[in-house]
Amino acid sequence: MTITCISPIDGSTYVERPTLSRAQSEDAVARARTAQKEWAARSLDERIKLVMDGVAAVGAMNDEIVPELAWQMGRPVRYGGEFGGFNERATYMAEIAQEALADIMVEDSAAFRRVIKRVPHGVVLVVAPWNYPYMTAINTVGPALIAGNAVMLKHASQTPLVGERMAAAFHSVGIPADVFQNVFLDHQTTSDLIAAKSFGFVNFTGSVGGGKAMEQAAAGTFTGIGLELGGKDPGYVMADANLDAAVDTLIDGAMFNSGQCCCGIERIYVHESLFDAFVEKAVAIVNGYKLGNPLDPETTLGPMAHVRFADEVRAQTSEAIADGAKAHIDPALFPLDGGAYLMPQILTNVTHDMRVMREESFGPVVGIMPVKDDDEAIGLMNDSDFGLTASLWTQDATRAEAIADQIDTGTVFMNRADYLDPGLCWTGCKDTGRGGGLSIIGYHNLTRPKSYHLKKA
Repeated sequence: MTITCISPIDGSTYVERPTLSRAQSEDAVARARTAQKEWAARSLDERIKLVMDGVAAVGAMNDEIVPELAWQMGRPVRYGGEFGGFNERATYMAEIAQEALADIMVEDSAAFRRVIKRVPHGVVLVVAPWNYPYMTAINTVGPALIAGNAVMLKHASQTPLVGERMAAAFHSVGIPADVFQNVFLDHQTTSDLIAAKSFGFVNFTGSVGGGKAMEQAAAGTFTGIGLELGGKDPGYVMADANLDAAVDTLIDGAMFNSGQCCCGIERIYVHESLFDAFVEKAVAIVNGYKLGNPLDPETTLGPMAHVRFADEVRAQTSEAIADGAKAHIDPALFPLDGGAYLMPQILTNVTHDMRVMREESFGPVVGIMPVKDDDEAIGLMNDSDFGLTASLWTQDATRAEAIADQIDTGTVFMNRADYLDPGLCWTGCKDTGRGGGLSIIGYHNLTRPKSYHLKKA
């Protein structure tokens, strides 16, 4: 089988790679298991240094990486790639590694040494998505290696060059080739490897369907699994909000990367006193976007990663309009619309009976609804199968935290949105999945506790 990346820029075949056979993949696992033992025996300081050297080596490739990302998944070159976030996350996890992985000493006396250590799982499989292919991968790759695991990275077929770049960078600084492997696997081989207990831990970022397949493959194996499966993230603008800041941030959160952000804003609830002004300002912002070839520095909105993704957003939008939603963006402003190139859209007169307000859109469309009070907003924010993030806009931090306590979600922001803070656990609930990455908790998920009860006399 061959992995094929069809470029959203022009529909051409950009990259093709053969997948590993079952025998080849089993050999890769065996080599990883052998190499992991020596890797884990190295000092924590050495592992940290090598990983951070690898991160720097990725940064040195950025001039080549940025246009590659445009060709693979459509993000405009004007945004400069992902190295800022990639480096921020890796650096933070390196800085907290000593604390996060420290032994928990219960007793060290003449009679007993009782201690809990955190030990690596062994081989960790990371299945990374295409939308932020470097940042989502490093969330797990970096701390997993630092903690002493070997890592096998299976990247999305839309971004196959990302894993190759990371492997080349990490190997160039001395991380052994068998400790960090970039692998091309088809879905069945991946499932077969999981079912065969090949991995100590699996981290998957992707669709709900993909997450279910991972859980089904792991059933009965007791393999640890971390799942981040998307969201339908809400924003709530209260009457005391800084309106300009709320509009700027929430609309950027809805439209950046052509709406293809795990924690992008997909629905907005605005207090009725600010609703008309919010919509007017939002429309003005979106009318100023330029949809075009992502290799053009003037382009602010590139194509979606694949035609089928754009078609799904078109279907949700057209269904909503047919059911009474009002579209505020004039198609005449975006003449390139078609295929993977999708014009942005703002909808009002929407309800939760519409798919565009309930199902993940993952594209440049957002529905905006007026609300009369906090109770109505909380009810609407919780009326979702997903629970990744929520964004609250108010000058009252106490009020925001009280509302946050009532929202079923993994992260709550106040006066910001669409940001992954490496100091906080990246997690979700409901159909968004389970587990947690980054922060100290991320290290805890990438290791297991091991207790030592040593009687000295």
